Amino acid sequence: MNNVECGNANTVATEDAISIHDFSEKILEQAVHFHVMKMKGGFFLWVGTSPHLSNLAVAMSSKYDSMPLSTLILGDPSDTTKKTKKQVFVSYNLPTAEANITLLVENRIKKEMELFPDKF
Repeated sequence: MNNVECGNANTVATEDAISIHDFSEKILEQAVHFHVMKMKGGFFLWVGTSPHLSNLAVAMSSKYDSMPLSTLILGDPSDTTKKTKKQVFVSYNLPTAEANITLLVENRIKKEMELFPDKF
Protein backbone atom coordinates (compact mmCIF):
# COMPACT_ATOMS: atom_id res chain seq x y z
CA MET A 1 0.00 0.00 0.00
CA ASN A 2 1.44 3.39 -0.99
CA ASN A 3 0.83 6.43 1.21
CA VAL A 4 1.54 9.80 -0.40
CA GLU A 5 1.18 13.11 1.41
CA CYS A 6 0.98 16.35 -0.55
CA GLY A 7 0.34 19.51 1.50
CA ASN A 8 -3.09 18.98 2.97
CA ALA A 9 -3.88 16.01 0.73
CA ASN A 10 -3.27 12.37 1.57
CA THR A 11 -3.64 9.49 -0.90
CA VAL A 12 -3.56 5.76 -0.24
CA ALA A 13 -3.40 3.44 -3.26
CA THR A 14 -4.21 -0.24 -2.94
CA GLU A 15 -3.56 -3.17 -5.25
CA ASP A 16 -7.28 -3.74 -5.89
CA ALA A 17 -9.89 -1.49 -7.50
CA ILE A 18 -10.30 0.95 -4.57
CA SER A 19 -8.06 3.94 -3.95
CA ILE A 20 -8.39 6.58 -1.23
CA HIS A 21 -7.73 10.31 -1.45
CA ASP A 22 -8.12 12.70 1.52
CA PHE A 23 -7.79 16.48 1.61
CA SER A 24 -8.79 19.34 3.90
CA GLU A 25 -9.51 23.04 3.59
CA LYS A 26 -10.32 25.81 6.04
CA ILE A 27 -13.63 27.26 4.81
CA LEU A 28 -15.27 30.17 6.63
CA GLU A 29 -13.01 29.60 9.67
CA GLN A 30 -14.06 25.93 9.80
CA ALA A 31 -11.84 22.94 9.02
CA VAL A 32 -13.64 20.87 6.36
CA HIS A 33 -12.37 17.37 5.57
CA PHE A 34 -12.91 15.48 2.30
CA HIS A 35 -12.55 11.72 1.79
CA VAL A 36 -12.73 10.12 -1.68
CA MET A 37 -12.86 6.37 -2.23
CA LYS A 38 -12.43 5.71 -5.96
CA MET A 39 -13.97 2.45 -7.14
CA LYS A 40 -14.28 0.94 -10.58
CA GLY A 41 -16.92 3.04 -12.37
CA GLY A 42 -17.63 5.45 -9.50
CA PHE A 43 -16.56 6.97 -6.22
CA PHE A 44 -17.71 7.69 -2.67
CA LEU A 45 -17.25 11.30 -1.48
CA TRP A 46 -17.54 12.17 2.22
CA VAL A 47 -17.49 15.80 3.38
CA GLY A 48 -17.60 16.81 7.03
CA THR A 49 -16.09 18.51 10.03
CA SER A 50 -16.14 15.49 12.34
CA PRO A 51 -15.96 11.74 11.67
CA HIS A 52 -19.63 10.75 11.47
CA LEU A 53 -21.97 9.66 8.67
CA SER A 54 -25.38 11.32 8.92
CA ASN A 55 -26.16 11.86 5.25
CA LEU A 56 -25.79 9.63 2.18
CA ALA A 57 -27.07 9.88 -1.39
CA VAL A 58 -26.27 8.01 -4.60
CA ALA A 59 -26.45 9.29 -8.18
CA MET A 60 -25.67 7.77 -11.57
CA SER A 61 -25.94 8.65 -15.25
CA SER A 62 -28.80 7.28 -17.31
CA LYS A 63 -28.72 6.46 -21.00
CA TYR A 64 -32.40 7.44 -21.15
CA ASP A 65 -32.15 10.96 -19.70
CA SER A 66 -29.56 13.75 -19.57
CA MET A 67 -30.36 14.31 -15.88
CA PRO A 68 -28.66 11.84 -13.54
CA LEU A 69 -30.75 9.43 -11.50
CA SER A 70 -30.35 10.02 -7.78
CA THR A 71 -31.86 8.77 -4.60
CA LEU A 72 -31.61 9.92 -1.06
CA ILE A 73 -30.30 7.27 1.30
CA LEU A 74 -29.70 9.80 4.11
CA GLY A 75 -29.80 13.60 3.52
CA ASP A 76 -29.79 15.42 0.13
CA PRO A 77 -28.90 13.96 -3.30
CA SER A 78 -25.99 15.34 -5.32
CA ASP A 79 -25.48 16.51 -8.88
CA THR A 80 -21.83 15.39 -8.89
CA THR A 81 -22.69 12.58 -11.31
CA LYS A 82 -23.59 15.09 -14.01
CA LYS A 83 -20.08 16.55 -13.75
CA THR A 84 -18.16 13.26 -13.57
CA LYS A 85 -20.32 10.88 -15.65
CA LYS A 86 -19.75 8.26 -12.94
CA GLN A 87 -21.83 6.65 -10.23
CA VAL A 88 -21.31 8.75 -7.11
CA PHE A 89 -22.12 8.16 -3.46
CA VAL A 90 -22.03 11.43 -1.48
CA SER A 91 -22.12 11.96 2.25
CA TYR A 92 -22.37 15.65 3.18
CA ASN A 93 -22.10 16.19 6.92
CA LEU A 94 -21.69 19.93 7.44
CA PRO A 95 -23.87 22.23 9.51
CA THR A 96 -26.27 24.22 7.33
CA ALA A 97 -26.04 27.43 9.38
CA GLU A 98 -23.78 29.12 6.78
CA ALA A 99 -25.51 29.60 3.43
CA ASN A 100 -22.22 30.15 1.57
CA ILE A 101 -20.44 27.07 2.91
CA THR A 102 -22.10 24.66 0.44
CA LEU A 103 -20.98 26.72 -2.56
CA LEU A 104 -17.45 27.04 -1.16
CA VAL A 105 -17.30 23.29 -0.48
CA GLU A 106 -18.49 22.52 -4.03
CA ASN A 107 -15.85 24.89 -5.43
CA ARG A 108 -13.15 23.15 -3.35
CA ILE A 109 -14.26 19.74 -4.65
CA LYS A 110 -14.19 21.03 -8.25
CA LYS A 111 -10.67 22.40 -7.67
CA GLU A 112 -9.48 19.04 -6.32
CA MET A 113 -11.09 17.25 -9.27
CA GLU A 114 -9.21 19.54 -11.66
CA LEU A 115 -5.90 19.05 -9.81
CA PHE A 116 -6.26 15.28 -9.35
CA PRO A 117 -8.78 13.93 -11.93
CA ASP A 118 -7.37 10.42 -11.54
CA LYS A 119 -8.52 10.34 -7.89
CA PHE A 120 -12.22 10.64 -8.77
